[in-house]
Amino acid sequence: MDYKNAGVDIEAGYKSVELMKEHIKKTMREEVLTNIGGFSGAFSLDKFKNMEHPTLVSGTDGVGTKLKLAFIMDQHDTIGIDCVAMCVNDIACAGGEPLFFLDYIACGKNYPEKIAAIVSGVAEGCSQSDAALIGGETAEMPGFYPEDEYDLAGFAVGIVDQKDLITGQNIKPGDALIGIASSGVHSNGFSLVRKIFDMTKESLNTYYDELGKTLGEALLAPTRIYVKALRSVKEAGVTIKGCSHITGGGFYENIPRMLPEGVRAVINKDSYEVPAIFKLMAKKGNIEEEMMYNTYNMGIGMILAVDSADVDKTICALKAAGEDAYLVGTVEAGGKGVTLC
Repeated sequence: MDYKNAGVDIEAGYKSVELMKEHIKKTMREEVLTNIGGFSGAFSLDKFKNMEHPTLVSGTDGVGTKLKLAFIMDQHDTIGIDCVAMCVNDIACAGGEPLFFLDYIACGKNYPEKIAAIVSGVAEGCSQSDAALIGGETAEMPGFYPEDEYDLAGFAVGIVDQKDLITGQNIKPGDALIGIASSGVHSNGFSLVRKIFDMTKESLNTYYDELGKTLGEALLAPTRIYVKALRSVKEAGVTIKGCSHITGGGFYENIPRMLPEGVRAVINKDSYEVPAIFKLMAKKGNIEEEMMYNTYNMGIGMILAVDSADVDKTICALKAAGEDAYLVGTVEAGGKGVTLC
Protein backbone atom coordinates (compact mmCIF):
# COMPACT_ATOMS: atom_id res chain seq x y z
CA MET A 1 0.00 0.00 0.00
CA ASP A 2 1.23 3.49 -0.79
CA TYR A 3 -0.13 7.08 -1.06
CA LYS A 4 -1.07 6.65 -4.73
CA ASN A 5 -3.13 3.55 -3.93
CA ALA A 6 -4.88 5.63 -1.25
CA GLY A 7 -5.95 8.05 -3.99
CA VAL A 8 -3.29 10.79 -3.84
CA ASP A 9 -0.98 11.02 -6.85
CA ILE A 10 2.11 13.00 -5.83
CA GLU A 11 3.55 12.80 -9.33
CA ALA A 12 0.41 14.43 -10.73
CA GLY A 13 0.92 17.21 -8.21
CA TYR A 14 4.45 17.81 -9.48
CA LYS A 15 3.20 17.89 -13.07
CA SER A 16 0.46 20.38 -12.14
CA VAL A 17 3.03 22.76 -10.69
CA GLU A 18 5.17 22.55 -13.82
CA LEU A 19 2.19 23.25 -16.07
CA MET A 20 1.15 26.20 -13.88
CA LYS A 21 4.50 27.97 -14.06
CA GLU A 22 4.06 29.29 -17.60
CA HIS A 23 0.86 31.05 -16.53
CA ILE A 24 2.15 32.27 -13.19
CA LYS A 25 5.26 33.94 -14.59
CA LYS A 26 3.05 36.31 -16.61
CA THR A 27 1.79 37.85 -13.34
CA MET A 28 5.16 38.62 -11.75
CA ARG A 29 5.91 42.08 -10.33
CA GLU A 30 9.34 43.43 -9.50
CA GLU A 31 8.54 43.26 -5.79
CA VAL A 32 8.23 39.45 -5.80
CA LEU A 33 11.29 37.92 -4.11
CA THR A 34 10.53 34.19 -4.33
CA ASN A 35 9.89 31.55 -6.96
CA ILE A 36 6.89 29.26 -7.28
CA GLY A 37 7.41 25.96 -5.50
CA GLY A 38 8.71 27.26 -2.19
CA PHE A 39 6.94 27.09 1.14
CA SER A 40 5.86 30.72 1.09
CA GLY A 41 5.83 33.81 -1.09
CA ALA A 42 7.80 36.95 -0.30
CA PHE A 43 6.90 40.44 -1.49
CA SER A 44 9.00 43.57 -0.90
CA LEU A 45 7.30 46.75 0.32
CA ASP A 46 10.25 49.05 -0.40
CA LYS A 47 8.38 50.63 -3.31
CA PHE A 48 5.72 51.95 -0.94
CA LYS A 49 7.92 53.43 1.81
CA ASN A 50 7.13 56.96 0.64
CA MET A 51 3.49 56.59 1.64
CA GLU A 52 2.60 58.61 4.75
CA HIS A 53 0.74 55.74 6.39
CA PRO A 54 0.95 52.58 4.27
CA THR A 55 -2.04 50.40 5.08
CA LEU A 56 -2.60 46.80 4.04
CA VAL A 57 -6.05 45.76 2.85
CA SER A 58 -7.09 42.19 2.15
CA GLY A 59 -9.86 40.16 0.62
CA THR A 60 -10.75 36.48 0.48
CA ASP A 61 -13.52 34.64 -1.34
CA GLY A 62 -14.40 31.71 -3.53
CA VAL A 63 -16.43 31.12 -6.65
CA GLY A 64 -19.35 29.28 -5.05
CA THR A 65 -21.75 27.05 -6.94
CA LYS A 66 -20.93 28.68 -10.28
CA LEU A 67 -18.32 25.93 -10.31
CA LYS A 68 -21.11 23.44 -11.04
CA LEU A 69 -21.54 25.01 -14.48
CA ALA A 70 -17.82 24.68 -15.19
CA PHE A 71 -18.05 20.99 -14.30
CA ILE A 72 -21.01 20.38 -16.61
CA MET A 73 -19.52 22.35 -19.50
CA ASP A 74 -16.03 20.99 -18.83
CA GLN A 75 -14.67 24.52 -19.16
CA HIS A 76 -12.17 25.49 -16.51
CA ASP A 77 -10.04 28.31 -17.94
CA THR A 78 -12.20 31.28 -16.88
CA ILE A 79 -13.44 30.31 -13.42
CA GLY A 80 -10.14 31.48 -11.92
CA ILE A 81 -10.87 35.02 -13.12
CA ASP A 82 -14.01 34.94 -10.97
CA CYS A 83 -12.00 33.90 -7.94
CA VAL A 84 -9.51 36.74 -8.33
CA ALA A 85 -12.25 39.27 -9.11
CA MET A 86 -14.19 38.52 -5.95
CA CYS A 87 -11.09 39.33 -3.87
CA VAL A 88 -9.45 42.22 -5.71
CA ASN A 89 -12.69 44.11 -6.37
CA ASP A 90 -13.25 44.28 -2.62
CA ILE A 91 -9.72 45.63 -2.16
CA ALA A 92 -10.36 48.24 -4.86
CA CYS A 93 -13.53 49.26 -3.00
CA ALA A 94 -11.31 50.40 -0.14
CA GLY A 95 -9.08 52.38 -2.50
CA GLY A 96 -6.38 49.73 -2.42
CA GLU A 97 -3.97 48.51 -5.07
CA PRO A 98 -3.84 44.69 -5.15
CA LEU A 99 -0.28 43.46 -4.67
CA PHE A 100 -0.43 39.69 -4.65
CA PHE A 101 -2.81 36.74 -4.73
CA LEU A 102 -2.77 33.13 -3.53
CA ASP A 103 -5.18 30.42 -4.62
CA TYR A 104 -6.41 27.21 -3.04
CA ILE A 105 -7.74 24.34 -5.15
CA ALA A 106 -9.17 21.25 -3.48
CA CYS A 107 -10.06 18.36 -5.78
CA GLY A 108 -11.13 14.75 -5.72
CA LYS A 109 -8.45 13.79 -8.23
CA ASN A 110 -5.54 15.82 -9.56
CA TYR A 111 -5.77 16.00 -13.32
CA PRO A 112 -2.74 18.19 -14.12
CA GLU A 113 -4.14 19.67 -17.33
CA LYS A 114 -7.38 20.64 -15.60
CA ILE A 115 -5.53 22.19 -12.66
CA ALA A 116 -3.34 24.13 -15.09
CA ALA A 117 -6.44 25.38 -16.92
CA ILE A 118 -7.91 26.63 -13.62
CA VAL A 119 -4.66 28.38 -12.74
CA SER A 120 -4.49 29.95 -16.21
CA GLY A 121 -7.73 31.75 -15.33
CA VAL A 122 -6.34 32.78 -11.95
CA ALA A 123 -3.26 34.17 -13.70
CA GLU A 124 -5.44 36.07 -16.18
CA GLY A 125 -7.39 37.62 -13.30
CA CYS A 126 -4.12 38.61 -11.65
CA SER A 127 -2.91 40.18 -14.90
CA GLN A 128 -6.14 42.16 -15.20
CA SER A 129 -5.62 43.55 -11.69
CA ASP A 130 -1.81 43.91 -11.76
CA ALA A 131 -1.49 41.47 -8.87
CA ALA A 132 1.28 38.89 -8.66
CA LEU A 133 0.31 35.24 -8.23
CA ILE A 134 2.96 34.38 -5.66
CA GLY A 135 1.74 31.03 -4.35
CA GLY A 136 -1.09 28.63 -3.76
CA GLU A 137 -2.06 25.11 -2.81
CA THR A 138 -3.57 22.19 -4.67
CA ALA A 139 -5.01 19.62 -2.29
CA GLU A 140 -5.99 16.21 -3.65
CA MET A 141 -8.72 14.87 -1.35
CA PRO A 142 -10.08 11.52 -2.56
CA GLY A 143 -13.31 10.49 -0.90
CA PHE A 144 -14.04 14.06 0.09
CA TYR A 145 -14.74 15.46 -3.39
CA PRO A 146 -15.95 13.48 -6.43
CA GLU A 147 -13.08 12.76 -8.83
CA ASP A 148 -14.28 15.26 -11.46
CA GLU A 149 -15.08 18.11 -9.06
CA TYR A 150 -13.08 20.73 -7.17
CA ASP A 151 -13.41 23.85 -5.05
CA LEU A 152 -11.57 27.09 -5.68
CA ALA A 153 -10.89 29.96 -3.28
CA GLY A 154 -8.34 32.72 -3.00
CA PHE A 155 -6.80 35.45 -0.89
CA ALA A 156 -5.43 38.83 -1.95
CA VAL A 157 -3.44 41.56 -0.22
CA GLY A 158 -3.31 45.18 -1.34
CA ILE A 159 -1.98 48.49 -0.10
CA VAL A 160 -3.30 52.04 0.22
CA ASP A 161 -2.07 55.19 1.92
CA GLN A 162 -4.38 55.64 4.91
CA LYS A 163 -5.43 59.10 3.74
CA ASP A 164 -6.70 57.55 0.50
CA LEU A 165 -8.89 54.88 2.11
CA ILE A 166 -12.42 54.91 0.71
CA THR A 167 -14.61 54.79 3.81
CA GLY A 168 -17.92 56.39 2.80
CA GLN A 169 -17.88 58.61 5.88
CA ASN A 170 -17.91 61.83 3.79
CA ILE A 171 -20.88 60.89 1.61
CA LYS A 172 -23.56 63.58 1.88
CA PRO A 173 -26.98 64.42 0.41
CA GLY A 174 -26.64 65.60 -3.17
CA ASP A 175 -23.74 63.30 -4.04
CA ALA A 176 -24.05 61.32 -7.27
CA LEU A 177 -24.04 57.56 -7.70
CA ILE A 178 -22.21 56.20 -10.74
CA GLY A 179 -22.80 52.61 -11.81
CA ILE A 180 -20.21 50.57 -13.71
CA ALA A 181 -21.58 47.83 -15.94
CA SER A 182 -21.16 44.18 -15.01
CA SER A 183 -20.25 41.41 -17.44
CA GLY A 184 -23.27 39.35 -16.44
CA VAL A 185 -24.28 37.39 -13.37
CA HIS A 186 -20.69 37.43 -12.04
CA SER A 187 -20.27 34.91 -9.17
CA ASN A 188 -23.31 35.27 -6.93
CA GLY A 189 -26.78 33.79 -6.82
CA PHE A 190 -25.93 30.59 -8.68
CA SER A 191 -27.81 28.39 -6.25
CA LEU A 192 -30.93 30.15 -7.53
CA VAL A 193 -29.69 30.08 -11.14
CA ARG A 194 -29.43 26.30 -10.87
CA LYS A 195 -33.08 26.16 -9.81
CA ILE A 196 -34.22 28.36 -12.71
CA PHE A 197 -32.54 26.39 -15.50
CA ASP A 198 -31.93 22.70 -16.06
CA MET A 199 -28.29 22.13 -15.30
CA THR A 200 -27.54 19.81 -18.19
CA LYS A 201 -25.06 20.14 -21.03
CA GLU A 202 -27.98 20.27 -23.48
CA SER A 203 -29.67 23.11 -21.60
CA LEU A 204 -26.47 25.11 -21.19
CA ASN A 205 -25.60 24.68 -24.87
CA THR A 206 -29.00 26.07 -25.93
CA TYR A 207 -28.69 29.26 -27.98
CA TYR A 208 -30.97 32.19 -27.05
CA ASP A 209 -31.55 34.95 -29.57
CA GLU A 210 -32.02 37.55 -26.83
CA LEU A 211 -28.63 36.63 -25.35
CA GLY A 212 -26.80 36.37 -28.64
CA LYS A 213 -25.01 33.31 -27.27
CA THR A 214 -25.70 30.05 -25.49
CA LEU A 215 -27.06 30.03 -21.97
CA GLY A 216 -23.85 28.48 -20.67
CA GLU A 217 -21.70 31.16 -22.30
CA ALA A 218 -23.82 33.89 -20.74
CA LEU A 219 -23.79 32.35 -17.27
CA LEU A 220 -20.12 31.36 -17.25
CA ALA A 221 -18.92 34.81 -18.39
CA PRO A 222 -16.21 35.76 -15.85
CA THR A 223 -16.69 38.47 -13.25
CA ARG A 224 -15.47 41.86 -14.38
CA ILE A 225 -12.42 43.23 -12.56
CA TYR A 226 -12.65 46.94 -11.72
CA VAL A 227 -9.18 47.64 -10.31
CA LYS A 228 -7.86 49.57 -13.31
CA ALA A 229 -11.18 51.39 -13.76
CA LEU A 230 -11.07 52.80 -10.23
CA ARG A 231 -7.42 53.70 -10.68
CA SER A 232 -8.41 55.64 -13.80
CA VAL A 233 -10.99 57.63 -11.82
CA LYS A 234 -8.42 58.46 -9.13
CA GLU A 235 -5.86 59.53 -11.76
CA ALA A 236 -8.49 61.84 -13.26
CA GLY A 237 -8.45 63.77 -9.99
CA VAL A 238 -11.80 62.53 -8.70
CA THR A 239 -12.25 61.68 -5.02
CA ILE A 240 -14.29 58.50 -4.70
CA LYS A 241 -16.27 59.01 -1.50
CA GLY A 242 -17.81 55.57 -1.37
CA CYS A 243 -17.67 52.34 -3.33
CA SER A 244 -19.95 49.32 -3.34
CA HIS A 245 -19.13 46.00 -5.00
CA ILE A 246 -22.52 44.53 -5.98
CA THR A 247 -22.18 40.89 -5.01
CA GLY A 248 -24.51 38.48 -3.18
CA GLY A 249 -27.41 40.43 -1.74
CA GLY A 250 -27.64 42.65 -4.80
CA PHE A 251 -28.52 46.33 -4.49
CA TYR A 252 -30.41 46.12 -1.22
CA GLU A 253 -27.62 44.63 0.85
CA ASN A 254 -24.49 46.03 -0.75
CA ILE A 255 -25.22 49.70 -1.48
CA PRO A 256 -26.01 50.57 2.17
CA ARG A 257 -22.67 49.06 3.21
CA MET A 258 -20.86 52.13 1.87
CA LEU A 259 -23.22 54.70 3.39
CA PRO A 260 -22.83 56.59 6.68
CA GLU A 261 -25.80 57.08 8.99
CA GLY A 262 -28.31 59.72 7.96
CA VAL A 263 -28.27 59.23 4.19
CA ARG A 264 -29.83 56.80 1.75
CA ALA A 265 -29.22 55.91 -1.88
CA VAL A 266 -31.95 56.53 -4.44
CA ILE A 267 -31.44 54.45 -7.59
CA ASN A 268 -33.23 55.10 -10.88
CA LYS A 269 -33.84 51.67 -12.42
CA ASP A 270 -34.38 53.21 -15.86
CA SER A 271 -30.97 54.89 -15.93
CA TYR A 272 -29.46 51.95 -17.81
CA GLU A 273 -30.59 48.86 -19.73
CA VAL A 274 -30.82 45.71 -17.61
CA PRO A 275 -28.96 42.94 -19.50
CA ALA A 276 -30.99 40.24 -21.21
CA ILE A 277 -29.69 37.42 -18.99
CA PHE A 278 -31.42 38.92 -15.95
CA LYS A 279 -34.68 39.43 -17.81
CA LEU A 280 -34.53 35.80 -18.97
CA MET A 281 -33.86 34.58 -15.44
CA ALA A 282 -36.76 36.58 -14.01
CA LYS A 283 -39.12 35.28 -16.69
CA LYS A 284 -38.05 31.61 -16.57
CA GLY A 285 -37.95 31.51 -12.78
CA ASN A 286 -41.03 33.68 -12.20
CA ILE A 287 -38.93 35.80 -9.85
CA GLU A 288 -40.29 39.10 -8.56
CA GLU A 289 -38.35 42.24 -9.39
CA GLU A 290 -37.52 43.02 -5.76
CA MET A 291 -35.99 39.57 -5.31
CA MET A 292 -33.90 40.02 -8.48
CA TYR A 293 -32.45 43.28 -7.13
CA ASN A 294 -31.98 41.63 -3.75
CA THR A 295 -29.95 38.77 -5.24
CA TYR A 296 -28.15 39.90 -8.40
CA ASN A 297 -26.13 42.83 -9.70
CA MET A 298 -28.73 43.43 -12.45
CA GLY A 299 -26.06 44.73 -14.82
CA ILE A 300 -24.21 47.01 -12.39
CA GLY A 301 -21.10 45.46 -10.85
CA MET A 302 -19.90 48.44 -8.86
CA ILE A 303 -21.37 51.76 -7.68
CA LEU A 304 -19.29 54.83 -6.84
CA ALA A 305 -20.39 57.81 -4.77
CA VAL A 306 -18.80 61.07 -5.98
CA ASP A 307 -19.45 64.78 -5.69
CA SER A 308 -22.15 65.88 -8.14
CA ALA A 309 -19.63 68.22 -9.80
CA ASP A 310 -17.47 65.20 -10.70
CA VAL A 311 -20.07 63.16 -12.59
CA ASP A 312 -18.87 63.94 -16.12
CA LYS A 313 -15.21 63.58 -15.18
CA THR A 314 -15.90 60.21 -13.52
CA ILE A 315 -17.87 58.79 -16.42
CA CYS A 316 -15.27 60.00 -18.94
CA ALA A 317 -12.47 58.36 -16.94
CA LEU A 318 -14.39 55.09 -16.74
CA LYS A 319 -15.17 55.08 -20.44
CA ALA A 320 -11.51 55.81 -21.23
CA ALA A 321 -10.70 52.71 -19.15
CA GLY A 322 -13.05 50.64 -21.31
CA GLU A 323 -16.02 50.57 -18.97
CA ASP A 324 -19.68 51.36 -19.58
CA ALA A 325 -20.79 53.75 -16.84
CA TYR A 326 -24.05 55.51 -15.97
CA LEU A 327 -25.40 58.10 -13.57
CA VAL A 328 -27.72 55.74 -11.72
CA GLY A 329 -28.87 57.77 -8.74
CA THR A 330 -28.27 60.25 -5.96
CA VAL A 331 -27.75 60.39 -2.23
CA GLU A 332 -30.54 61.87 -0.10
CA ALA A 333 -31.02 62.56 3.59
CA GLY A 334 -32.85 59.79 5.44
CA GLY A 335 -32.46 56.46 7.14
CA LYS A 336 -29.53 54.44 5.83
CA GLY A 337 -30.74 52.20 3.03
CA VAL A 338 -31.61 52.17 -0.64
CA THR A 339 -34.71 53.13 -2.60
CA LEU A 340 -35.25 51.87 -6.14
CA CYS A 341 -37.60 53.92 -8.27
